[in-house]
Amino acid sequence: MTGQEWTFALLAVVGGIGAVRLVTSKNVIHAALYLVVALSAVGGVYLLLGSEFVAWTQILIYVGAIVVLLLFSLMLTRAPIGREALDNQQRGLAAVVSLAILAGLGLLIVEGFGGQEIRTEAPSLTGEIGIRMFSDFVLPFEVVSFLLLAALVGAIMLARKDEA
Repeated sequence: MTGQEWTFALLAVVGGIGAVRLVTSKNVIHAALYLVVALSAVGGVYLLLGSEFVAWTQILIYVGAIVVLLLFSLMLTRAPIGREALDNQQRGLAAVVSLAILAGLGLLIVEGFGGQEIRTEAPSLTGEIGIRMFSDFVLPFEVVSFLLLAALVGAIMLARKDEA
């Protein structure tokens, strides 16, 4: 195995452990920190693929902005963050449903692509990515920004309602 393959394997293990701990953590703050680990590993994989712009965008937007927004909204809403807040008795049902979804998605991918080699021609220059993002994908970009703004305004309104 080459150095790049070892690095990918390490990032895959770290990202996988972070993802599993994210969904099994009983503390919301710890879950947010595991989200940082998983998303940082994804950014590292993008760096290995030679996609520096996407990697640094992943780290800046997801690791920086989204996780900070999540933690900020948790603090504003005074959401319960301990073990008793997240503990319920539906873990078995959730595991069955998630495994069924995983099996369905795996079957969908195998049937859709089979043994084909998938080749993509991604734009390599940052200018090309910007042009495509703001011409072809402007609606999803604006929808996401609107949803984030609505979540932040909702968190502020819930926090102010508690003070009154």
